Amino acid sequence: MSKVHPQAAPLSSPTQPPCLSSKPQVFTIWMKSLIMGGRGCTVFDSTGQIVYRVDNYNIKHSNKVYLMDSRGKVLCTLLRKKYRVLCPHWEGYRTLDAELNKGNKPWFRVQKAWRIFRKVLSFEVIVNWDHVKQSMLTIESTKTGSACRIVDGLGFLVADIKRKQSACGVALGDDVLTLTVEANVDQCLIMGILVAYSLLGCKM
Repeated sequence: MSKVHPQAAPLSSPTQPPCLSSKPQVFTIWMKSLIMGGRGCTVFDSTGQIVYRVDNYNIKHSNKVYLMDSRGKVLCTLLRKKYRVLCPHWEGYRTLDAELNKGNKPWFRVQKAWRIFRKVLSFEVIVNWDHVKQSMLTIESTKTGSACRIVDGLGFLVADIKRKQSACGVALGDDVLTLTVEANVDQCLIMGILVAYSLLGCKM
């Protein structure tokens, strides 16, 4: 049986995951929590080190989820929002719980895009870079399978995710994925967006 990450190294001295890289970066996402019986995911970098994790402690339909680094430091707080006229969506904040009610705008928002008669499911992502500047990303996925891609407003690829294959080309389980983040893209932002996307799809 193939391992999730065959070159996994021991976590002797965990470090804060970098946000940007001048080259595309490849990650392995295991849609399992490190906590026994928990819900969430574990993310490895190309060397086998754990860089991100989500642990929901087997709580289903949670309204608050944390994206953490390998040491448990919160990098992004995700809140589930639901209004009368809008479908449920998730908002990501770069602040801790004590600061969420101070009028801070969310870092990003992920919601389903209602487009009828399309074979591809779309999710809109609104990113607030500051109080003025916003950018729009789109998550595109098929109605079946785990693969999806994130593109910017001009249609350029930002990140894509697909089922991981072993060195000999054998596809691993549906819960083991390969994420490629393009150069000069905020990797923590992409991870937060993908966590929100998974929560909207009830995959976590």
